[in-house]
Amino acid sequence: MNGENMAYLKKAKSDRPMPLARQVYDELHQRILKFELKPYQVLSEASVSEMLGVSRTPARQALTKLAENKFVDVVPQRGSQVAPLRVEDLNRSQFMREALEVALLRRAMASGDGAAMVKGLRKEITLQRTYVTFEDTESFYASDETFHGLIAEYAKQPSVLPEILRLKDHMDRFRHLMVSGVEDLNTIIVQHVALADAIEAGDATLAEDRMIKHLRRIFDYVDEAREKFPEYFEAGAENLRATR
Repeated sequence: MNGENMAYLKKAKSDRPMPLARQVYDELHQRILKFELKPYQVLSEASVSEMLGVSRTPARQALTKLAENKFVDVVPQRGSQVAPLRVEDLNRSQFMREALEVALLRRAMASGDGAAMVKGLRKEITLQRTYVTFEDTESFYASDETFHGLIAEYAKQPSVLPEILRLKDHMDRFRHLMVSGVEDLNTIIVQHVALADAIEAGDATLAEDRMIKHLRRIFDYVDEAREKFPEYFEAGAENLRATR
């Protein structure tokens, strides 16, 4: 194993190394999400092994897992390649995330801890404004995840957070593309403020409506992203539309 190439691979929070195949998966997954590995780019066991300085066994295991999660396509006679963007993947990811987060919001608002929750949400909104000012997109989206995570915590369901992160994987891939000059981060802040206001007012129906609008905002940018980056989308899927 090439020590320099593998230096960036993650370790578990306990400081014990994660299984090598999982480290390779995480690294490739992040590169795909951020378009460092672009749609239709060939990913063979050999190329991954050379890229990350690992043997073919963890490379093969990681590619298999990426294919199961629809980030890699296995093409007969050609091998593996980075999957193109597919609106159907976005629709599925968004639908499942919305169902879960609306349920969490409903439970959080019934918990009796609304004031404390709103205080935490507004703290994150303040941080998000700062991150926009300094054009710190990475920190902005980390705060966005904390914002939504707070609702899960006040719903007394923090254990579902990893599941939400998994469900929104394909949303995140579209999001990284849209950050490249398509999505306006200030729109997210406005929607966060509106959601916090509805929670503070104790209006569960309004809060749910605003959460749904917030989680569906990504659909407003799909057509623009496809026009700007047509080579990243699945060929022949021009007529597919996101489900709102």
